[in-house]
Amino acid sequence: MSELLDAVSRRRTFAIIAHPDAGKTTLTEKLLLFGGAIQMAGAVKARGEQRRARSDWMKVERERGISVTASVMTFDYDGRTFNLLDTPGHEDFSEDTYRTLTAVDSAVMVIDGAKGIETQTRKLFEVCRLRDVPITTFVNKMDREARDPFDLVSEIEDQLQIHVTPASWPIGMGRDFLGCYDLIRDQLILMDRTQGDVASEGIACHGLDDPKLDELLPDHAVAKLREDVEMARGLMPEFDLEEFRAGRLTPIYFGSAINNFGVQELLLGLAENAPPPRPQPAEPRIVEPEEGKVTGFVFKVQANMDPNHRDRIAFVRLVSGRFRRGAKLKHIRSGKTLAVNNAVLFLARDRELAEEAWPGDIIGIPNHGSLRIGDTLTEGEEIRFTGVPSFAPELLQRVRLDDPMRVKHLRKALEHFAEEGASQVFKPLSGADWVVGVVGQLQFEVLAARIEAEYGISARFEGAGVDAARWIETDDDVQLKKFLDLNRSALAEDHDGALVFLARNAWHLNRTQEDFPALRFLKTREQNRKVQTAA
Repeated sequence: MSELLDAVSRRRTFAIIAHPDAGKTTLTEKLLLFGGAIQMAGAVKARGEQRRARSDWMKVERERGISVTASVMTFDYDGRTFNLLDTPGHEDFSEDTYRTLTAVDSAVMVIDGAKGIETQTRKLFEVCRLRDVPITTFVNKMDREARDPFDLVSEIEDQLQIHVTPASWPIGMGRDFLGCYDLIRDQLILMDRTQGDVASEGIACHGLDDPKLDELLPDHAVAKLREDVEMARGLMPEFDLEEFRAGRLTPIYFGSAINNFGVQELLLGLAENAPPPRPQPAEPRIVEPEEGKVTGFVFKVQANMDPNHRDRIAFVRLVSGRFRRGAKLKHIRSGKTLAVNNAVLFLARDRELAEEAWPGDIIGIPNHGSLRIGDTLTEGEEIRFTGVPSFAPELLQRVRLDDPMRVKHLRKALEHFAEEGASQVFKPLSGADWVVGVVGQLQFEVLAARIEAEYGISARFEGAGVDAARWIETDDDVQLKKFLDLNRSALAEDHDGALVFLARNAWHLNRTQEDFPALRFLKTREQNRKVQTAA
């Protein structure tokens, strides 16, 4: 048991959240560089052999330079094992990001120093707040012209309603950006821009009154640093571990990921203060990480990570116990027992066989569709982890085949994408065309590209005449039958067989809700919970 407690205490499982172009991929790369997971910065973006640690592996991601899937990267640093979950930066993929955030214990929020809080940052922060996920803030791109640090702090406090405590402080900005002062350790960190891809620990001076500061920095920079730090310490609360882990206080670091400024301080802060694996909500009880029996839940399914193997990997967050290769785990939804002999650990697209894993770790289980998002795995106990939702899509379109003879192949592709959580798929009770629902328009482009690349099918998306989808729940069988009889042309089933109402417009939805008050029209649905059907 002491081995389990030790492994739990050393784990740090976190996600990076950011608005597109805030520098999330670059920060990911530099964290891996400091963690020794890659030897050369640029490997996350590099070509050929250097691409092994990239997190953006899908073809459409390479073409557009964005992240649209969530990857997992594991590395060790300062006696800790870090599981970094890279989330999609593009707002059209927020549902994948939300589910990823159900699998982490803390998050790093990356902010562009020139732009401050942006739309997607605010949305992702709110998702973290719903789950009380502790947030560490990293203000990036201080090597460019940026806003005043005090203005940025005020904006975070005002817009996100969270207390901010300074962990580091920038010295200048843009061309005059010289480094950061580490307020936690009371030392100066200077980085040499000429070092390129080599990770540097910088030069340390101890305390603001250390005369070395006057030797290493220009007079005006020293004077401003001392004044700023004194003001920051006076205006902002001291770091409080309990407040941070409760999600009420965020330590703020300043830096430039592309130049390695501030990255090591951020990593040390995560090692020291980010929470180890936390208890997870489940029915009928909360599960503690220190429990001896293995439990975990699926938060993501990804097909064809390796095009050579046409595989499907279920990403499982381990919640408790020590997992060993060959473990027999009960799949709660089906009641079947799985012998897990070929689970893998990740470094982006690279994998290695998982001989063992601990709470907080993410393992990948290859399967052929038996594991779905939200599924619970245990060593026999009948529990079900909660909080992994499906959201009603914001955009709906019909999918049309160029070759009608490939309809079975299309059905298989759409069901696979639905099981991954890449889209919602609805089969109308009357009519032949599938309706596909997504959060953002870019997802349709990605789906069309994947249908062609992975299944050899040419398909196109077009208007469905549908404005909203709502799952139906009711305890009144009489009202349900009446509803089914009157609205059959507007009804469909999702890939789990759950009953869905497809509304033409807002008036249609509101009128139907008024006509059937005994029915519940749901915008979110807990994954794999018992569903209402048309039968």
